[in-house]
Amino acid sequence: MKLGAICDDFTGTSDLGLTLAEGGMHTVQFVGTPDGPAPVGVEAGLISLRSRSAPVGFAVAQSIEAWRWLRDQGCEQFMFKYCSTFDSTPQGNIGPVIDALIEQSGTRDPVIVCPAFPTAARTVYQGHLFVGDRLLSETGMRDHPITPMTDPDIRRWLARQTARAVGHLPLERLRAGRVREALQAEAAAGRQIVVCDAVTDDDLRQLGHAAEGFDLITGGSGIALALPERFKGARGEARPWRGAEGRVAVLSGSCSQATRGQIQAHVDQGGPARQVAVDDLIAGRETPTAVLEWVLSQSGIPVVYTSDEPERVRAMQQRFGSERSAAAVEHFFGELARALVAQGFNRLISAGGETSGAVVGALDAKALEIGPMIAPGVPALRLQGANLVVALKSGNLGGPDFFARAATILAAHEEPA
Repeated sequence: MKLGAICDDFTGTSDLGLTLAEGGMHTVQFVGTPDGPAPVGVEAGLISLRSRSAPVGFAVAQSIEAWRWLRDQGCEQFMFKYCSTFDSTPQGNIGPVIDALIEQSGTRDPVIVCPAFPTAARTVYQGHLFVGDRLLSETGMRDHPITPMTDPDIRRWLARQTARAVGHLPLERLRAGRVREALQAEAAAGRQIVVCDAVTDDDLRQLGHAAEGFDLITGGSGIALALPERFKGARGEARPWRGAEGRVAVLSGSCSQATRGQIQAHVDQGGPARQVAVDDLIAGRETPTAVLEWVLSQSGIPVVYTSDEPERVRAMQQRFGSERSAAAVEHFFGELARALVAQGFNRLISAGGETSGAVVGALDAKALEIGPMIAPGVPALRLQGANLVVALKSGNLGGPDFFARAATILAAHEEPA
């Protein structure tokens, strides 16, 4: 194994997997840390964790366990993958995990921090994270129910999470050349963790090449653009895709603006959709069994969602507590996914990182094969050893027609043009 990645949620793992697989690396997405050796021939092993919004100590422990397994597989370089919107709280978990991985590896190399993903309009300039032409704090991420992002300065946000000094590589310095030397100068000055500007894919490729030989890199999937070029074992061609043509359903717990827009577009076109209220789940008025019966009675692409406006989400959290509310939603979607598969559904589309983790966990998946792109950052996935394909979508990704497009690609037997 050449590259080992520790990923803090399931949708982010598949996002990274798509980047590497399209670059020609034999990539496998593992569900949690495996308890045995990796399959022969895997060039990039990605470990999906549910650590993004977990307690800091739990997230760190899971990440260390994953790092040790990847080390034992002979990885030449490690990556810590987080979201391109840098989802975190002032306490963590990004900073504490980076600290732990630095300590585990004993590295003195610079550690790049770059969540930029220009294809999805996420860029970093002057250390600030933008979505399109707006600062992160001016987007819907400021209302995220678990990790509201109220400060777009990644240097300042990260400094709250780590005891280490945080450096910065400005765009002008990146484009002036000798990037590796600039990163090493930051580390030599005591700023080992370096927030790097990047506004184009070429900027990210420069960073990826500059990090050759560094023990650890961190960022969104964009930071991996150059890695297939660097690792000489990459074959340069995608593996064939086998879809599934059975029934399909959408499960959405994401409250992002993009996902809510996708649900509305689906409803506007006459698609079947059923909203499930969190208080009804907690009170037992709504159950997976009842919703399953509704799904079975529908044609087309039935959408089941707990997605709601930020104000209503906050009201439920204040009433029941955020942990109880999240647990109720995740349990519901996990049970519903298991019931749907038992009824013969073999195409599932999941929106939201926590929802996707619950769905994949309930299906007892061990590893996922990376397939063709559905939307930037979202590949089709096949559960190894099963006639079951899934799409795990980060809440903010995909266009208005994402559900229909995902259903089509999940059924295809060759990558669409």
